[in-house]
Amino acid sequence: MTPVPTSTPVAPTRSERLDELPFTSKHRRLLTGSGIGWALDALDVGLLSFVIAQLMTVWSDQAGQLAWVASAGFAGMAIGAAVGGSLADRLGRKTVFALTLLLYGLATGLSALSWSVGVLLVLRFVVGLGLGSELPVASTLVSEFSPRRIRGRVVVLLEAFWAVGSIGAALVGYLVIPTSDDGWRWALLIGAAPALYAVFVRLRMPESVRFLESKGRHDEAERTVRGFEQAAGVAAPTVAAEEARVVEKPARASVGRLFGAGMARRTVAIWVVWFMTNFSYYGAFVWLPSLLVAAGFPLVRSFGYVLIITLAQLPGYAASAWLIEKWGRRETLATFLLGSAVAAVFFGFGAVSGSVAQILVAGMALSFFNLGAWGALYAVTPELYPTPLRGTGAGWAAGVGRIASIAAPLSVPPLIALGGPPTLFVVFGAVFVVGAVAATMLPELRGTRLAE
Repeated sequence: MTPVPTSTPVAPTRSERLDELPFTSKHRRLLTGSGIGWALDALDVGLLSFVIAQLMTVWSDQAGQLAWVASAGFAGMAIGAAVGGSLADRLGRKTVFALTLLLYGLATGLSALSWSVGVLLVLRFVVGLGLGSELPVASTLVSEFSPRRIRGRVVVLLEAFWAVGSIGAALVGYLVIPTSDDGWRWALLIGAAPALYAVFVRLRMPESVRFLESKGRHDEAERTVRGFEQAAGVAAPTVAAEEARVVEKPARASVGRLFGAGMARRTVAIWVVWFMTNFSYYGAFVWLPSLLVAAGFPLVRSFGYVLIITLAQLPGYAASAWLIEKWGRRETLATFLLGSAVAAVFFGFGAVSGSVAQILVAGMALSFFNLGAWGALYAVTPELYPTPLRGTGAGWAAGVGRIASIAAPLSVPPLIALGGPPTLFVVFGAVFVVGAVAATMLPELRGTRLAE
């Protein structure tokens, strides 16, 4: 009788080993380390809305030019996102993360010394270069380390640190900026903290295992994976078996490959979602304090209302983090964008009526749904692309979105002149609906492995 041949079990790849690990203290440190950088980003972006509100009074002779300050920052973010994502696929996620934190932190501190709108505009552009690069790179890094079964939830939790920074910005706006005509300068100096944090990031955070393997740095990749396995109490397979399954070095990342076989539909859909979400979010929230002041509320009270509205971001992220693994990425993203559309319309009419209750309730609903949508958007974007394209794909999606954030602040004054806050926020609501429709065209990737 001929014996039945037996096959030798195939050792899992390093990526597969990471995918199946439980969530450990090392994951928590990576999430927290990236999240603090994310919160500092939100602090900087959030402070700008309060700075503009005060400068409308302090620099009243240049008030007509202040809309360009916000747009200059977003122009830098558009370029930074595209360039930073590509650099992350070439230099590494961690390296680009640290360098961009340093760039925009220093530029924010220098912004506090501005003596005119022109100077502030130039410095905000530089701030945008760093900020735009950092966000998609951080989400890509965290996504590549997260356990497969909770990857979406972990990335939403990373995005939730944005709420922490936004609340910090609202507190600084409420407590610091109104104290003097130079309050905006002190606020920007506070926003320079990322320059110091960048040093910590560079020294303590791990580099992406998938990136290390794509560059042939297998020893470093193995040490990193074993560190996570040790934290989970999991034994590692032999190096020899592992090396047998290392893939060949992939082709160089390029933007054209985002529209290659099987990629074009998802790339177009995610670009539309990013564009629409950016337009409505930045159009509404950059001008929110100024709109409330224009509606007749005192500066300090307006800042207090914005602080209350901002607090609703936290439960929005929590709901998104739970639903993204229950409903899936596509359904969660589309639902939160539709919720944002309804809330935007109600907020627009509340701002006109002067009803404090309606302003707060609708504003909190807008904050809840809009930031929940952001969490789902950052979770789904890195999953759409294979490792050699992941940074490039996430970066270019964010970069296209930033084009909308350039146009959004500039669109607010003419839309207000056309029909007041109702017209403005009805437009924002319609844009959210278009984004929700585009979200339904994305593939559902809940529970799947990241493509190599």
